[in-house]
Amino acid sequence: MAKQSSVNKNNRRKKLVARYANKRKALKELAGDQSKPAELRFAARLKLAQLPRNSSATRIRNRCELTGRARSYYRKLRVCRHMLRNLASQGMIPGMVKSSW
Repeated sequence: MAKQSSVNKNNRRKKLVARYANKRKALKELAGDQSKPAELRFAARLKLAQLPRNSSATRIRNRCELTGRARSYYRKLRVCRHMLRNLASQGMIPGMVKSSW
């Protein structure tokens, strides 16, 4: 089980990303538009830099939904390898069987 503080920190980041998504997208489009004057693009970059760091989507860490583990995360199922093995052994994941040879 991951530390609860790490899980909570990641959840706060998710909320910030959702709150600033539209503003960040508009500023990034403006800053990358070559048809706009350089001063306007530079001002957009400065405004973008003033936004909270945790409002960037790259700051979100993929974590297991059940345990909060950050490593060996399967995106399709949103669980870590330990929980994947547990759920597969219990037959909770359709189409997945434990292999043995």
